[in-house]
Amino acid sequence: MFRRLTEASGPALTVEIDGMRVPAQEGDTVAAAMLASDHVVARTSAVSGTARAPFCMMGVCFDCLVTIDGVGNRQACMTAVRQGMRIDTGRGKRQYGQ
Repeated sequence: MFRRLTEASGPALTVEIDGMRVPAQEGDTVAAAMLASDHVVARTSAVSGTARAPFCMMGVCFDCLVTIDGVGNRQACMTAVRQGMRIDTGRGKRQYGQ
């Protein structure tokens, strides 16, 4: 569904999304890397379980919240990828201490 602009390609990196190693590029945000690798759903809503995905891509809507390297509630659209980064998408309501 999403494809990269070839002239905007940076050096290749590898990140882990929900336990799967996926390619990314230097300069990508986590949200861009997720979308480029067909990991569209960032989380599900705590109330209805509805799938939420990056929407505004500029840090306003908070639909792209993920856990990055063990730190929860990070905005994927505002965080740059780095080699070996571990990204976990959210499922429903968070439990205290997670």
